[in-house]
Parts: sequence; structure tokens; C-alpha cells
Amino acid sequence: MAKRPIILHPDPRLKKVCDPVADLSDDLRRLADDMLETMYDAPGIGLAAPQVGVMSRLIVLDCEKNEDADPRPTVMFNPEVKAASDERNVYEEGCLSIPDQYADVERPSEVTVTWLDRDGRLQEDTFDGLWATCVQHEIDHLNGKLFIDYLGPMKRQMITRKMQKLKREKARA
Repeated sequence: MAKRPIILHPDPRLKKVCDPVADLSDDLRRLADDMLETMYDAPGIGLAAPQVGVMSRLIVLDCEKNEDADPRPTVMFNPEVKAASDERNVYEEGCLSIPDQYADVERPSEVTVTWLDRDGRLQEDTFDGLWATCVQHEIDHLNGKLFIDYLGPMKRQMITRKMQKLKREKARA
């Protein structure tokens, strides 16, 4: 496994719709392992392939926050929301591609998702709470959407300007 660099907003790759995974290869499974290592190291609770420059429909997540519980690394190829509750939740979201910026985002409080696991088996599960928010956030990445796209234009522009400044500073360092 190897950590991969995380792409920072603004970057055109973060606004593109990703291609479905047609065939699960060892390279894609290795990518999933690399993404989990990158996510845990960041530290984060979710990561989508476009955030590491790969335009494939692959996300990883682990929202297990209880220190006494075992980690629950989850790998999803071609994840798709099949059903969403009418009930809504608001969570303060952040993003590894938009470090140190957070905002409240409203999403369905429960979603049913289908995906292929790392062995190519079709899976389906219903997520709620933080897991529901995280899986929706990561699937949004696969569709070229960022959490700041849910914000008003002023707040979105302010965050984008901060990120442009951060990227300039990193480029000079």
C-alpha cells in the first residue's frame, strides 16, 4: 500500500463525472488499498478516486469513530444511491480536497446504496447518520460535485479563494 497525494480544490478533475468501473482488476484493488491508507493518514472518513487523480467510480469510507470498535474500512466500486429518505439531516461537512474548511450541508438522513465490493459481488445496504452523509458526499465526488456546491455563492467563492491562496502558498514552498 502507498499513500497518494490528494488533489486540492480548485482542480478541474474534481468537477468531472467519473467513468464506471467495467472490470475489477488487481490494479483497482491496489488503488482501493492505497486510498484507504491515504484516507486514514489524512485523517479522514471518506475518499473518492478523483481526489487522488483517478477518474473511476470508486470510493472508500470508514465512519467508525468509537475508539473501542474495530475499524470498518468499506470499499465501493460503482456505488449508487437507490433510495433516500424524505427525512433530512444537517452535518458539518469537510473534505480532504478542501482542508480546514467546513460548512453545514443538508442531505437525506438515510440512503440505500448498491455497489460492487472488492471481489466484484453486488452489495446493498442502508446507511444512516454519519455513514449516510459520508457515502452521499463521496458519491457526489464521482459526479463532479463538492460539498461547497450546496452552499450559497458568497460562501462558496470565499472558500474557493482561500483554497487558491493555499495552493499558491504550497507551490512557493
